[in-house]
Amino acid sequence: MLKRILSISGKPGLFELVSQGKNMLILESLTEKKRVPAYTHEKILSLGDIAIYTEDGEVPLADVLQSMKEKENGKVASVNPKKADGKELAAYLASVLPNFDRDRVYSSDIKKLLTWYNILIESGRDTFVEKKKEAKA
Repeated sequence: MLKRILSISGKPGLFELVSQGKNMLILESLTEKKRVPAYTHEKILSLGDIAIYTEDGEVPLADVLQSMKEKENGKVASVNPKKADGKELAAYLASVLPNFDRDRVYSSDIKKLLTWYNILIESGRDTFVEKKKEAKA
């Protein structure tokens, strides 16, 4: 699910991939529901390709978002990313991902994570980890 959700450097919010054209993507804002073009020269990241540094390696963003959803019981984050200071942000992430790398994960990263989480929850896109299909015997 997160593969189709994109972040564009320089543009606020998150976007869902709707269609592809020649030299551009057609995206829909998750917050405003407006369609916008994204061109090949823009830095576009899929949330499915992002991971959070830990002391043991990396954890996919989907797993971190799922942990946040479980902590918050499917509601928006209890910490306001705009008002919280660095210690509050680090404490929140530690409650969700205890072994995150405090040297490589910055407060700005945690703010962005909380903002993305809130946007995804508010837009109803709260299935972060796809359930594995059970093999039939």
